[in-house]
Amino acid sequence: MEIHKDYDLTKLNTFGISVSAKFFIEIHDKTDLENLFDTPEFKNNKKLFLGGGSNILFTKNFDGLVVLNKLKGIKILSESSTDVVIHAMSGEIWHDLVIFAVERGYWGIENLSLIPGTVGAAPMQNIGAYGAELRDVLESVEAYDLESGKENKKKVFSREECLFGYRDSIFKNELKDKYFIFAITLKLSKVEKKNISYKILREYLENLYAQTGNKIVPYSLKDISDAVGAIRKSKLPDPAIIPNAGSFFKNIFVEEEKLNELLKIYPNMPYFEEKNGRKNGSKASVFIASVFKKIPAAWLIEQCGWKGKRIGNVGVHNMQALVLVNYGGATEEEVKNLAESIIADVKNKFGLVLIPEVNLI
Repeated sequence: MEIHKDYDLTKLNTFGISVSAKFFIEIHDKTDLENLFDTPEFKNNKKLFLGGGSNILFTKNFDGLVVLNKLKGIKILSESSTDVVIHAMSGEIWHDLVIFAVERGYWGIENLSLIPGTVGAAPMQNIGAYGAELRDVLESVEAYDLESGKENKKKVFSREECLFGYRDSIFKNELKDKYFIFAITLKLSKVEKKNISYKILREYLENLYAQTGNKIVPYSLKDISDAVGAIRKSKLPDPAIIPNAGSFFKNIFVEEEKLNELLKIYPNMPYFEEKNGRKNGSKASVFIASVFKKIPAAWLIEQCGWKGKRIGNVGVHNMQALVLVNYGGATEEEVKNLAESIIADVKNKFGLVLIPEVNLI
């Protein structure tokens, strides 16, 4: 276990921002983690745990310790005739866990295929896509208290204790920077539980089967996972080719009264019911179902003329208005200025405030 100084983080964030960390280390197992807690670099500096670096924007050099999470391992804890409980270490690539489940016929996370990042980031963000969210299947989160860093301070959070909201959790609010997520446990189904309620996904599958002349539509686990992957690839740029951090902004939630006001002015504005409701207030502890409506942030941004627009080294992707991209050599300041301009334009036009989904470091 070696601690590096003034370490270049350019290749460790998918935005490709050129920044460095005062100290840097990789951890590969539980022993590395526990030894790390005893080092002066850990005790005396602010800390950042990195996984895939896919949902962050570095706004400056990190004046502290960056820990690259390489904790690996996926195993089955228990199973019955209908369910299976899976334990996954936080350094695993999220899509590798999806593949593990799909190949074995376990239903529940196939709609979350190809979401970038690691397993440890999944509960922080309550990742979701195509009508599914992590909280639908998560059983628990194992995390270390970063202040004590001792084994007896490792805590297991139940799904309820995670206080999941829309792309939100207790780990992004009350417990931000206080715990390191070590592993998660999921309960998946061995009985078919397909979720094709999301219009884009359903239409993609229907068109695919129509092209083959197949009149029977069974839609296997792999069919759904492959379809989600294909849709994502068609809409979202590959960070290895065009650096980006995925969806930069969260979708907007409004009360029905506000929605009706907007529809009078913009009758073609799309909106959706959110099946799990929305957090009420600043803490993700209270949810009110079927009261708030979801307005796609991408539509709002596109209506303001930003889709496909480029300013210097940064821009908005021409296929997905939610994605800000680095065309090469972009600075953190350029990305921040672009994001702030988009937020200002949406607020001026619609009276709605976009909130970044990407974590600003």
